[in-house]
Amino acid sequence: MGRELPSAPERHLIKKYANRKLYDTRTSRYVTLDGIAQLVRDGHEIKVVDRDNGHDLTQVTLSQIVLEEEKRGPARIVDAGGEMLHDRGQALLDYVRKTLNVPTDLRNQVERRREGLETMADDTIERALRRLRIPTRHDIERINDRLDKIAAQLKKARVDNGSMTRPRKRKASR
Repeated sequence: MGRELPSAPERHLIKKYANRKLYDTRTSRYVTLDGIAQLVRDGHEIKVVDRDNGHDLTQVTLSQIVLEEEKRGPARIVDAGGEMLHDRGQALLDYVRKTLNVPTDLRNQVERRREGLETMADDTIERALRRLRIPTRHDIERINDRLDKIAAQLKKARVDNGSMTRPRKRKASR
């Protein structure tokens, strides 16, 4: 006999109808929010879509389930023997976190692309200003730096030539 490979979690596509009924296409039957919660607890992946327009409603549905679970009060015993007390919402919360949280690398990638777009926009604006012969902020900063250097050189030249005007001393009044 061969080894059994661990089975991948089943993926359930749930369609939400205009009358708010939920239909599991994998099992070909209607399902409740509690039924979806149980599927998640059992490790199944779910996706809830609006039947009419196909919009993804998974996050909204999971949020509704978590809210319903919280309304019920104290945690329930999970196994029949009562040996283990399991937080009824933990599996759901883990799934919601996994579904709702945007991975860090994706966020970083979006940030890099945003910075790239800003750079492209800045470059485009700068080229347009140059074509219109309007100085850019960079041009003005460069001119100011040059003026500061020239002023420093003039000040130094005055000191070296002794032509620096010195304030006159006043005689003390008697």
